[in-house]
Amino acid sequence: MAEHGQGAETRHEIVRDGAEKIKGIFSTQTVARVGTGTTQRKTIQKTYWDAEELDSGEISVQPLNRNYVPSGPKRNIPRDDFLTKFNPEPEFYVSTVYPAMKELDGAIVRGEKHRERGAAYSAEFEYKQAMAIDEENVRANFGLGLTYLDRGDQAKANDIFERLVGLEAAFNTEHKHLFNDFGINMRKNRMYDQALKYYLRAEQLVQNDEHLFHNIARCYFEKGNIEGCRKYLVKSLELNPNLEASLKFWAFLKEKGYVGKGEGPDVSAVRPAARSGDDTAAADGKKPAPSAPIKLD
Repeated sequence: MAEHGQGAETRHEIVRDGAEKIKGIFSTQTVARVGTGTTQRKTIQKTYWDAEELDSGEISVQPLNRNYVPSGPKRNIPRDDFLTKFNPEPEFYVSTVYPAMKELDGAIVRGEKHRERGAAYSAEFEYKQAMAIDEENVRANFGLGLTYLDRGDQAKANDIFERLVGLEAAFNTEHKHLFNDFGINMRKNRMYDQALKYYLRAEQLVQNDEHLFHNIARCYFEKGNIEGCRKYLVKSLELNPNLEASLKFWAFLKEKGYVGKGEGPDVSAVRPAARSGDDTAAADGKKPAPSAPIKLD
């Protein structure tokens, strides 16, 4: 799911085919026959799309939902096919799409502000308003799920978790800071099975990430699965032998007798974590850059 922000209006103004890459709202038309015999008639169905040209030259298109915001899976189309079948709709964007996206963004921002100051029920209201416009919006789903976790409402948080696991966009780099918070909060709410399923789903979609492996090891430990914990902690340290949190965790396991003396990395100079639940946050607390690792919890 693409994110929509204040720069959306500018981003969609360019629809011409020229020096600039193709970006904007476009439409396609399909003709369908309704009825039979003498009552048969043709109807024209118009579908609107959010389109953006990629560096490869292909065009990424995403359909607009019934509320006229980009939603659902994207697909790539060869440039020549796109120019043949898609028509620019700049006026429709200005009159219909941009106001809907602005309303969606406004509800999400208000929800985030309410959640930051601890107004959980106001945050829930705003996130639900956003999801009424786009039920697959990643920011709104994460926000609502985090709000439920803040309240300790595991049943409702689990419903959101099930939805997020099915949204590939939830694991995109642009949402990594939300992904981090959601995984951490599930574990802190003792939703270990869900947190583990969540991280294992991420493992299918992201490249090797030592921080992700560390978090999976943490979940296995909380569930009492020491073998799974050791396996993923080793994978974490194989990717980054200097990852401090994983070194401390390994030292902790060694101190408690969960690993043999000669097994794994040499952590004799490492101070073990005070407890298995020590949290390690990002150094600056800011949203990670596109290449940033998954935050350790």
